[in-house]
Amino acid sequence: MSRELLLTRPARRAPRLLLALLLLALGAVAAVGGARSASASAPTAARAAVPAAAAAPVKVMPLGDSITGSPGCWRALLWNQLQAAGYTDIDFVGTLPPQGCGVAYDGDNEGRGGILATNIASQNQLPAWLAATTPDVVLMHLGTNDVWSNIPPAKILAAFTTMVGQMRQSNPAMQVLVAQILPMNPGNCAECAQRVIAFDAAIPAWAQSISTAQSPVTVVDQWTGFDDATDTGDGVHPNDAGIAKMAARWYPPLAALLAKDGGTSGGTSAGTSTGTSAGTSTGTSTGTSTGTSAGTSTGTSSGTSTGSTGSTGSTGGTGGRDCSAVLTVSNSWQGGYQASVTVTALHAITSWTVTLTGVTVSQGWGGVFTTNPDGSVTVHSEPWNGTLGAGASTTFGFLATSSPSPAPTVTCSTP
Repeated sequence: MSRELLLTRPARRAPRLLLALLLLALGAVAAVGGARSASASAPTAARAAVPAAAAAPVKVMPLGDSITGSPGCWRALLWNQLQAAGYTDIDFVGTLPPQGCGVAYDGDNEGRGGILATNIASQNQLPAWLAATTPDVVLMHLGTNDVWSNIPPAKILAAFTTMVGQMRQSNPAMQVLVAQILPMNPGNCAECAQRVIAFDAAIPAWAQSISTAQSPVTVVDQWTGFDDATDTGDGVHPNDAGIAKMAARWYPPLAALLAKDGGTSGGTSAGTSTGTSAGTSTGTSTGTSTGTSAGTSTGTSSGTSTGSTGSTGSTGGTGGRDCSAVLTVSNSWQGGYQASVTVTALHAITSWTVTLTGVTVSQGWGGVFTTNPDGSVTVHSEPWNGTLGAGASTTFGFLATSSPSPAPTVTCSTP
């Protein structure tokens, strides 16, 4: 368990956004009667719902990509919702430490930026993470990067099947909450919105086929009611409004599981939560995912990403004859920041390399990162994002443990 306050704000700003989100979260908790009615003491009931050693907390692993871990501040909201509702005998686990979210919370997680579910399965990565943390429950929002890479739903779900099998080898009574993933509409993938719909539509039947009474797989609908135009900053990663909606969607099925009052085998998450959302969610394409949960999303927020001290614009960059690169800082906090780099081809290219100088990278996605002896960082294209037509762009991102000022030097070249 790791709880820490990674961001210190001046008292006058301390955390107005977080306070607003938590007040809405408390309202949502009060409304989810079904998750609490079965027991007057949720932590006691949790012991029966999730087998664990006496007096040991229920271990919950948030598993996913950058939406879960970079910084994935829906986890901070969800943790505090659970604590406020009396679910205090829990432990969020993972081999990765917390990111800055402006509030004390149990931030351990397994959210790895840029990761593909198909790679986790094919490279046999999950067993080591499970062995190190021994979770009882897994919250899985995974598949975004696979969809982005145009991997078919059947192949992604086959990877899910492998991972669920590995979870059950670790804990035969593993409880799995799997998300129908958020809508996605990045600027460099016009097809991604519809791909997400096709993938999400296939998840309920898969979950039903693999779920067991001892180890149920419950579908949590994170798609419905989420608008990639207003709930993300880049068409992919949730902003403040987005993380509030995510936390609100995770809460009912997780609280129901902890209270031994929900989580039907192969079913969908139940319960509703109240509050308001930032505008009417319309999505980016027609159609909706099937087999969705009854829970509705909650929460409003304003400003930039939770836990940030500011959001800055593009810092510029330089290019060679073949490509250019522009770095944009999206979040910053005391001791670090999150940034993305947009690579644009000046003519058709089959690969690219970006060099960053003046930055210490702790985690990256969308490229192959190498820290050089002189301290510079080179990022090489992945097989799926190296080929660009003239004028086409792609984006990779990273977390840094250095200051965004002065801005790093960014250069682009082709091998």
